[in-house]
Amino acid sequence: MLTPAELVWLIAAVAKGDEAAFERLYAATRAKLFGVVLRILRRQDLAEEVIQEAYVKIWNSAGQFNPALSSPITWMASIARNRAIDVVRKRSESSIEEEPTAMEVAADSPDPLARREMTEELKRLLECIGRLEPDRQKLVLLAYYNGWSREQLATKFATPVNTVKTWLRRSMMDIRECLGL
Repeated sequence: MLTPAELVWLIAAVAKGDEAAFERLYAATRAKLFGVVLRILRRQDLAEEVIQEAYVKIWNSAGQFNPALSSPITWMASIARNRAIDVVRKRSESSIEEEPTAMEVAADSPDPLARREMTEELKRLLECIGRLEPDRQKLVLLAYYNGWSREQLATKFATPVNTVKTWLRRSMMDIRECLGL
């Protein structure tokens, strides 16, 4: 994978309409973004459609990317992730209640491709999340990785919404402290 600085440069070039830069950006990030989307959707056909839509949005929104606010891969993964979550929410053939595993966290260990592409930053983040209590780990992952609402989390954990908000805030503070932020 390219360095964050190289990705920033490619996104800036894409913002100017550079198709070659877009092809490099796509080649460098497709596997990572596809993994994020596939983990949420659990269907390859839907994941491929969402990835196409995500890259169209990346092309159209490249001028809005601000490297001071997030890393390039985080920005791109957010676009792909949000689109995948939209698809899960809009799917008419099942709802979250009918198919709860569609929103559950995948296996404890990432697949080999994901492990190979894991950056040091991600490894540090996962280590910090791993230091949380198991319920808090699941809460954080369902909220920030799978996009569950506070209300959905409150139902899942049989707890008031305000308690869920407090748990999330405290968990995020613990994670930031662990990361040294």
